[in-house]
Amino acid sequence: MRDKSTLEEKTTHIRYLIVTMLFIASCFSYGDRIALSVGGVLMQKAMALSPSKMGLLFSGFGWAYVAGQLPSGGLLDRFGSKRVYGISIIIWSVCALLIGFAGYAPAAWAFSVIFGLRLLSGLAQSPVFPGNGRIVAAWFPTAERGRASSIFNASQYFSLFAFGGLFGWLTQNRGWQSCFWFIGIAGLVLALVWWKLVFNVTEHPMISRPEIDCIELGGGLVSVDSSRGPRRNPLTWATFKMLLSQRMLVGIYIGQFCINTLTTFFLTWFPSYLVKARHMTILQAGFAASLPALCGFAGGILGGVCSDGLLRRGFSLTFARKAPIIAGMLLSVTMIACNYTNVQALVMVLMSVAFFGKAFGALGWTVIADTSPKEFVGVNGGVFNLFGNLSTISTPWVIGVLVAKTGSFNDALIFVGLTALVAIFSYVVIVGEIKRLDFHLASPGGAS
Repeated sequence: MRDKSTLEEKTTHIRYLIVTMLFIASCFSYGDRIALSVGGVLMQKAMALSPSKMGLLFSGFGWAYVAGQLPSGGLLDRFGSKRVYGISIIIWSVCALLIGFAGYAPAAWAFSVIFGLRLLSGLAQSPVFPGNGRIVAAWFPTAERGRASSIFNASQYFSLFAFGGLFGWLTQNRGWQSCFWFIGIAGLVLALVWWKLVFNVTEHPMISRPEIDCIELGGGLVSVDSSRGPRRNPLTWATFKMLLSQRMLVGIYIGQFCINTLTTFFLTWFPSYLVKARHMTILQAGFAASLPALCGFAGGILGGVCSDGLLRRGFSLTFARKAPIIAGMLLSVTMIACNYTNVQALVMVLMSVAFFGKAFGALGWTVIADTSPKEFVGVNGGVFNLFGNLSTISTPWVIGVLVAKTGSFNDALIFVGLTALVAIFSYVVIVGEIKRLDFHLASPGGAS
């Protein structure tokens, strides 16, 4: 430990630097996915890939990402957030660089190599959001965690806004490989900054004693990565059985799968839709995709503000959480109307409204925080994220099959829009009252 005597009189705010790093790292994680989304338009043409095969390439990332969700939590707890997260950034950045070079390989095996690298990249990125949650729990007092979580969660919208136009320009002027080279090199630079700026709370060289006290007294788990730190409950089949026996949680899991289906569409097939169905150039599609993303960024912030505002006005927790979700999902259904117009501007307005609505209603992580048993907050979050990200496997493949079968995106938009209605059904009919659960694994048969 370094001498903090010179910092004793000054209260620092290093935790805001930490959440900024989480936001940037999460943006780069999503940027890696957007590189394939935008660059995939020319990649598909250059490699003569069918829509079904392109859908498989989009899905490959999701397979590994989902498979790594629960194991990544164990790695974070065992080796610490900084180390696991930092190595994750390095691995996915190297994978991105190699994908760019794989584009020059013989077509006979280039697809297999890229598919394998996408699997590895998905596995490498699986600790990102569990790591975000873990670091926020350590660095922020309870009263500030909601805002901190909303900041890193907004990265999924901001990244599409930030990288969509850039990757469109790179793809059109430098080839699709340049998208992966850019995100790979930038990711390696990010890894260096990560190792320089991110530390455990009590070990950070720039933090003051008053800030540590502020975090710890406010409920921050400042010792989470120390040998004296708290240990999470083990992830066992009994825990799974216990969680899945709760109707409310099952409804929340289903709702998250449906909501994440909308996100996956925008992160994978949306640029292809703009190019193939709306006849935009790749550059135009890249910049056009930024508009719905910006609306999503605004919707994500406003949804949380609206929900908290309803609580302050005396509405029940159930109403305060469900009302924005239902309203947001209803707005998302408007994307289906794109099938009935040829006016480009109207299409972009409808897509922007849909993405705003999706983000406005994306309160899943807030609901999980409201409902998780106190002994199983981490485990329940992992199960929740696993179910939600199953959509990263199913959605790209289903859309690819629909486009290949019909030669049109019309059925794909109907599919995505209808999942928003399923999310509403899940929250209204299955979830019921939103409340915190309280149970323990008292005996082998007591989990039901």
